[in-house]
Amino acid sequence: MSKPLIIVVSGPGGAGKGTLVDVLLERDTALWLSRSWTTRAQREGEPDDAYVFVSRDQFHRRIGDQGFLEWTEFLGNLYGSPIPDDDIGNDIVLEIELHGAKQVKEQHPEALLVFVMPPSRQEQERRLRERGDPYRHVMQRLKKAESEEREGTALADVVIVNDDLDRAVTELVLAIGVARRSRG
Repeated sequence: MSKPLIIVVSGPGGAGKGTLVDVLLERDTALWLSRSWTTRAQREGEPDDAYVFVSRDQFHRRIGDQGFLEWTEFLGNLYGSPIPDDDIGNDIVLEIELHGAKQVKEQHPEALLVFVMPPSRQEQERRLRERGDPYRHVMQRLKKAESEEREGTALADVVIVNDDLDRAVTELVLAIGVARRSRG
């Protein structure tokens, strides 16, 4: 049995990564989503399984146990992708920010790095506001998006503009198919 393919879906906040990954998982049952850990507070209306919500102490203990593929601090909160069990039997999807994507790519150069872009800055802002981000965080994310997009598009194996969800998911499915075939 071949080693699982690691698919890293990254992009600025408001690009629509979560929606894209949700639809992808419905279409491809051979994928396992690594549920990220975070120390940030759960947003109002956010599903309980959007993240594994933990305290800073719990997060730091996991770091000490070398239990993350990657982790980072963003806007004062910690985020990390737990190392999966060796026998999950599925290809792994990580929906993470760019700093974490770079860490995974350094440790696993064979990973497929997909960078998702919003169709416009205005649409990105609308999406961030709609999901309930505080105004200050919306502005911070928009400011950071420009540098993330420059760096992310240069690092990515595939860049997808998320202006039409069905087309974006189809592009992602095709990219995963190519990566699966190329690993033998």
